[in-house]
Amino acid sequence: MTISVVLLLLGGGGLIGFLLAVLGAGGGILLLPLLISGAALPTREAVPLSLLVVTLMALGNLGPYLRRRQVAPKPALILGVPALAGSWIGGSLVKAGYVAEPVQLGLFAAAALLASWLLSRGQAVTTAAERSDSGSPVALAIQGLLVGLLTGIAGVGGGFAIVPALVLLAGLPMPLASGTSLLLIAVNSLVALAALGHWPAASLPLMLPLVGGGFIGALVGQRLAPHLSDHHLRRGFAALLLGSALLSGLEAWRRQESAANQTSHRPSVGSLVTTTGAPRTSPPLAAALSPQSMAPQSVQPS
Repeated sequence: MTISVVLLLLGGGGLIGFLLAVLGAGGGILLLPLLISGAALPTREAVPLSLLVVTLMALGNLGPYLRRRQVAPKPALILGVPALAGSWIGGSLVKAGYVAEPVQLGLFAAAALLASWLLSRGQAVTTAAERSDSGSPVALAIQGLLVGLLTGIAGVGGGFAIVPALVLLAGLPMPLASGTSLLLIAVNSLVALAALGHWPAASLPLMLPLVGGGFIGALVGQRLAPHLSDHHLRRGFAALLLGSALLSGLEAWRRQESAANQTSHRPSVGSLVTTTGAPRTSPPLAAALSPQSMAPQSVQPS
């Protein structure tokens, strides 16, 4: 692990810790591109490591929200129970090898773009959501299932989708949605990690700069969170989602191209067989099996 990677992870961890403290989201949606593009980890290693780090950071930031009683139990249950089921299903699909690496990143990018668009639709959406008594439980449960699937497949805590769901469907103000999101992120990520069944032992040293930077960022974010406006938080979160979606989409396209190139350069079975159906023989072996080589050799008198 080079100095540049350590500094990158330290700064990224600080930003992730700050965003989790202020927004109740933004951890996994930044952490996954950071591990894949910055630390050059394969998705198989980056996904469980992302889930583990996000769980620790979410639990570390949950305390102040609990003290301020900024957690909504009813929406948490309506959205959280289907999310847990989705996390287990998504993680099991990845474990069984049904989801390719470019598909994981592509789904992540598409979901981030959708959430960014929902959060940036304007003040009219905020007003309508705040006037709603409890939103639609069915829509919230469906959103929870989708969030859980995305968590298990892409290795994110799901906060970037949980927060918009709680704001737009449950009518929660941003601070209450952020606290509820942190609780759901921690539980959701643990279930997805258990479903994956893969412990990122080789990548665990990367946790040190990530968690260290996250601790510092969380302290700063916890002090600023009560003083930031709901409108600015949503706008900043939407911009963050857009940037992460573009970065992940480019990475998915690059890995798909790499996989296609490897497939095109792989020799086919037909290229190993001659037009007559007989297997090709290398020149030395052909010479050794030629009639001249098989003829008895005369012995020269000494």
